[in-house]
Amino acid sequence: MLKERHTLEELARGSGGVFRARDAAEAGVHPRELYALRDEGFLVELSRGVYRLADAEMSPYLDLVAVSRRSPRGAICLNSALSFWDLTDEVPAEVHLAVPRGSHRPRISYPPVRVHVFAAGTFELGRKRVRLESSEEIHVYSPERSVVDVVRLRGRVGTGVAYEALRSYLRRPGASAGELLRLARRLRAGGPMTDALEVLTG
Repeated sequence: MLKERHTLEELARGSGGVFRARDAAEAGVHPRELYALRDEGFLVELSRGVYRLADAEMSPYLDLVAVSRRSPRGAICLNSALSFWDLTDEVPAEVHLAVPRGSHRPRISYPPVRVHVFAAGTFELGRKRVRLESSEEIHVYSPERSVVDVVRLRGRVGTGVAYEALRSYLRRPGASAGELLRLARRLRAGGPMTDALEVLTG
């Protein structure tokens, strides 16, 4: 299966290190050959139908990459986004994924995923496409959107987590409380954000 190995190596290089079974099939690799290469250790299956080369450079964000590939219209959010941007000391036990209301809600058994449904009209606010050092790409909410989201959804993630994230963000050079408030108002969370800022800065 030398030809298939070469094809998958090229596919991995061209797709940021991680590819789907569908991508392999379109490149001419039969599922039977794909599974055989997985079983012999040439490939690692990160999630159902999502693969990487076994000898590829390890990324600390493999779970985020796998989930992003399974849900290309989604966005890494809440606790997982805070962790990605170093706005919390928490290491989430599951990947938090947002999808727009009315879209397909993915069922991902591994890695563990918690799916959140966000309003479609504001879903793209702060949604960023980030290329990692390993060349893999994920969609994740910006630091500002992530902070606003945990403040407005503090009942879901915990008030302590929300305030820690806000405090960490405000300590950063160039942090803008005004930007947080503008974004919070667009997400109908101006009141909670104003209250949180008064608690931390008042």
